Amino acid sequence: MLGSAGFERIAGVDEVGRGSLAGPVVAAAVIVAPDRVLPGVDDSKRLKAEDRRRLSDEIRKSSIAYSVIEVSPRVIDKINILQATKRAMDGALRALDPVPDCAVVDAVGLPGLPFPCLSVVKGDSLSYSVACASILAKVARDRTMEGLHSTYPQYDFASNKGYGAPVHLRALKDFGPTPVHRLTFRPVVPRTGSAR
Repeated sequence: MLGSAGFERIAGVDEVGRGSLAGPVVAAAVIVAPDRVLPGVDDSKRLKAEDRRRLSDEIRKSSIAYSVIEVSPRVIDKINILQATKRAMDGALRALDPVPDCAVVDAVGLPGLPFPCLSVVKGDSLSYSVACASILAKVARDRTMEGLHSTYPQYDFASNKGYGAPVHLRALKDFGPTPVHRLTFRPVVPRTGSAR
């Protein structure tokens, strides 16, 4: 659709880790090559881990450009998760070389970029380029959380990736939060009111 409107370098952007209790929020942006459509690409949540890793490697090799940006838990606590998500997505799009003609964004408005951005609800299910971005972001964030597991094994980040799984919640009660936890999220530090 966008190609028929004259856009040539169409970027997809998506994020992973917005609802996690620990670790960064990660966004990826991808300008896919229109003649290199990879079979099996889908919303990263619908793929097996081994398929995501394989496709991530193939997307990196076949795309015109891609970038991956992390925003840390400390920044998330400072500016809130929505703003951190926007910062990661904006940074991922700005890091692309060449610059895209336009971008398809999964469900978030991104004003202020030097090209049009189309926000699409469930973009990772509807747009091939957004699905590619979701795969890159998911694989990158999973690797980060698996690395953090070796430092904080009691939280089982390798398995739960920082989300609120029972073993993670038990570890928070037993050991308290780590420097990679999001202290503004209520399950991490119980308090009155809702998480930002």
